[in-house]
Amino acid sequence: MEPSAKFTKSFRKEDVVRDWWIVDATDMTVGRLSTQVARLLRGKHKAIFTPHVDTGDFVIVVNAEKVKLTGNKAEDKVYNRYTGYPGGYITNSIKDVMKKHPERVLEHAVKGMLMKNTLGRAIFRKLKVYAGPNHPHEAQKPIKLEL
Repeated sequence: MEPSAKFTKSFRKEDVVRDWWIVDATDMTVGRLSTQVARLLRGKHKAIFTPHVDTGDFVIVVNAEKVKLTGNKAEDKVYNRYTGYPGGYITNSIKDVMKKHPERVLEHAVKGMLMKNTLGRAIFRKLKVYAGPNHPHEAQKPIKLEL
């Protein structure tokens, strides 16, 4: 090879420096917020992004109960799951989920934007969503992200 040939550096998980970000979800649309959160979790905002390595940061989302739904999603959107038993098909409307567990709506949206493999599950574990304004991660000194 020529001495002037340039190579792309492939980063390892040991090379990654993770930051902590905090996002306020008040009056933000679920889809637009979750795409930005998924981007931070995956690490695509960094120059060292490597597709097969978890290069992303930790993300804390507060005030998930104040997130907005556009259009008729509050009435029409449903979450389906199956328990594995006969007759175990369960349907929950997004309105019911927002009342009981508002953080699950954002978690479900972000999880759907990540890979469906071991790396995607590892990336998803770095997402921390809280319904209210309080969170137990002050010691990490999270950086406030304005979206």
